[in-house]
Amino acid sequence: MTAHPPVAAHRARGRSRGAVTSIAAVSVLIAGAALTGCAQQRDSDVYTVMNSSTDETYHRWDAEAMARCGKQLGVRIEQQSVPAAQVMTKALRMASSKSLPDIVQFDASEMPTFADAGGLVDLRTLGLATDDIPEGIVDFGSYKGTYYGAARSVNTLALFYNKDILDEAGVRVPTTWDELRQAAKKLTEGNRYGVALSAGGAEDGVFQFTPFMWSNGGDETDLDSPQVVEALDYWKALLQDGSLSKSTVNWTQADVNDQFMAGNAAMMINGPWQVETLNTRKSLHWEIAQIPVPEAGADSVGPLGGAVLTVPNTGDTERERTAGRIVACLASEKEQLTYALNSWMVPANEKAAAQWRQEVPELDALADQVAAARSRTAKLGAGWSGVSLALQSAFQSALTGQSSETALQRAQQRATSGN
Repeated sequence: MTAHPPVAAHRARGRSRGAVTSIAAVSVLIAGAALTGCAQQRDSDVYTVMNSSTDETYHRWDAEAMARCGKQLGVRIEQQSVPAAQVMTKALRMASSKSLPDIVQFDASEMPTFADAGGLVDLRTLGLATDDIPEGIVDFGSYKGTYYGAARSVNTLALFYNKDILDEAGVRVPTTWDELRQAAKKLTEGNRYGVALSAGGAEDGVFQFTPFMWSNGGDETDLDSPQVVEALDYWKALLQDGSLSKSTVNWTQADVNDQFMAGNAAMMINGPWQVETLNTRKSLHWEIAQIPVPEAGADSVGPLGGAVLTVPNTGDTERERTAGRIVACLASEKEQLTYALNSWMVPANEKAAAQWRQEVPELDALADQVAAARSRTAKLGAGWSGVSLALQSAFQSALTGQSSETALQRAQQRATSGN
């Protein structure tokens, strides 16, 4: 994937099968760190935040926020940025060497694995309140009812469309699956496909499938249910119509955005992390809408995406308390709004989100989509990674010839057995 911060810090992204670490292995590594404390000698006034803001712009924005919070709290906050796919493995290595940073920003889908092993501190015990955070976003940062991760912003997916292309073709913005399929057919012409989405064998594809699965009543605990089969069949229908490129099985969300910007797709499923790049093409007149639903009147239920700030359980309670104050500052209403306006994400704080809607009305539909969105790990916690890998394999099989039913039956077997 292309390396820009939303990819690094805020959206679903792929992970190789070999990178998925067993919960048992995580538990052993983390237990050693928590029980013996921090072996590394640290400057009492210097605190470290590990995140995935490897992009220069986001790294700078985070550094500025940390400088403001550091000044307010009387400490120095240093940022350590690593590629998104390496955050978990890096944290595990640091846990084994008893050198964990004071704060780790995990992708919310990975946080439960660390929390399940006892590696994180309950943020409420450190004084963080959730009064102004919607319940769904509190759940997004929680595991088994305990609040471990504070989100500064969240994101989800929406339908982006090229306004000029739709206007020229006389196509209205689709709101249902039937309308999307008909619109995509009409907009497919020459080298241009009607719609683009990611169905690649990575978390990107799973992230993009969830709105179709969930809005159709499907569930990650029953992958071969008729509702999930029907959702995958819908993707296959777009492919069979010629409205969706066969390359979709290889595309990341960044690739989808490249196709849309190049004029090779009239519509795309994507997220707000692409807005900064989209706005570099002044001649491209894009707008967004909620992702179409199976039938009129149904809720468009997308996935909540983003990262959460966590405090690792190192055994040093004094440093943990200060780390909690740093998290509270970085996730404050004012800092959330600043961060969200820079990144085009939606603030997690309700008051900040209301102000954000006024500042960026062109993304109002995204805020509506977030309101109905849900966490991928809400039901399965650390078990999500196994389901994700099973779905990724199902996409590759079903979109290259196998029946959706057969592919998803195999996916359910894999998710259940872990093989």
